[in-house]
Amino acid sequence: MVMERQVISAEGFLEIVGSPEYVDRILELVEGEIVEIPKTSGLHGQITMLLSLKIANHVVDNGLGIVTAAETGFILERNPDGRDTVRGLDIAFIRGARVLPDQLLDVAPDLAVEVISPSNEATDIRLKIRQLLNAGTALVWIAYPDLRIVDVHTRAGATTLNAADSLSGGDVLPGLEIPVREIFPAP
Repeated sequence: MVMERQVISAEGFLEIVGSPEYVDRILELVEGEIVEIPKTSGLHGQITMLLSLKIANHVVDNGLGIVTAAETGFILERNPDGRDTVRGLDIAFIRGARVLPDQLLDVAPDLAVEVISPSNEATDIRLKIRQLLNAGTALVWIAYPDLRIVDVHTRAGATTLNAADSLSGGDVLPGLEIPVREIFPAP
């Protein structure tokens, strides 16, 4: 007997993750299927905090918008067959002053930042980057702690930055420059 897979919409996902059995789990919805994300390490948290501080300070000082963290959920794809995609992001920036709802965000961030953990799979990260760019995210930074590099993705392509380089906010966060060496703790 062939069993049909259950496809979950963004709204269905919101109901599921709000139930008590999922309260301590990190979940994403990828093309209609729930995926559990392993908890991150201390190094991941430290790098995420360093980047969050630098981005948030610049955003607040210049009144540019809102910064989110802690796997905030963004609806990146809505499909007629219900195979929606909701991704959690380590850090995200959304232009403009607005109050965000206490639920999934139905908008693509302008900047998305992911810090890679040992449990991340390359195919899923590549899919996440494509989903973000297709949804309208202008700038995606992927930080690799073990390599001490950051891949910068835009619709025009990708670039790899190392310790001698600086991350630039470009048109998304004008004036933001972060030396790559400053986001990774000393070895």
